[in-house]
Amino acid sequence: MSQSLRLDKLFDVRGRIALVTGGGTGLGWMIAEGLAVNGARVYITGRRKNVLEQAAAKFCAREQRRRLRHSSHLCFVSAGIAGPFATFFNDPSAPEHKDAETLGCALFDSASFEDWANVYTINTFSVYFVTTALLGLLAKGSEDVPGYTSSVINLGSISGNTKLAQNKFAYNSTKSATTHLTKMLSTEFALKKIPIRVCSVAPGVFPSELTDPTITPDLVEKHANGIIPVPMGRAGTAQEMAGTVIYLVSPAGCYTTGEEILTDGGYIAVNPSMR
Repeated sequence: MSQSLRLDKLFDVRGRIALVTGGGTGLGWMIAEGLAVNGARVYITGRRKNVLEQAAAKFCAREQRRRLRHSSHLCFVSAGIAGPFATFFNDPSAPEHKDAETLGCALFDSASFEDWANVYTINTFSVYFVTTALLGLLAKGSEDVPGYTSSVINLGSISGNTKLAQNKFAYNSTKSATTHLTKMLSTEFALKKIPIRVCSVAPGVFPSELTDPTITPDLVEKHANGIIPVPMGRAGTAQEMAGTVIYLVSPAGCYTTGEEILTDGGYIAVNPSMR
């Protein structure tokens, strides 16, 4: 029997060097922790130093702090913000729905060009610039283990796959752009023989700073904001998020590139989507 088919070989991330942006909280922390407890050397980045220090302290007893220098095997780009919100949009009784002109004015006034630019800068532009900044390190990471290729995993969202605005046109469009950018990068790298895979994960309702720290079944639809309720009737777990990413960045996922995996409890299966 081939030893390469053992679980500890299929999903082995021991010794892999990982960078997780937005790794101090929420989904980024789920990924960082999942990789770290399975033996990867994880570096986390974010906009708030105190949050990063608190997250890093959880592993200080067993891991040294190091600087990313020579190579990297994987990068998970998860930094993101939500909004701006048009909370009246899905409430037909709201005065903003008086007529088309009133609704148009309300939507126009609900956000500024700066609001849209800010959410695109953090959610989408960062994917391009982080990926290109690390391209050399990631390419070197593909050289040390035969058959293994480094990867970039971007954080998409069901909000980038549904055709519903969910009260946040800007955020949803940034996630659609992230999905397409993922596919463009994966295609261009493959055509240009750059040994780096690019994929994305599109979560549904998970506990995070953008939703709630804890999401009980009765709160799922508050965040899902769909036409049809989430079929599984609950939020996702850290195990489900980390497990999906570990598959993509481990030897088991090395034949996969340009794909986005939905981890959404069936939301996109029953709501209007672009799939």
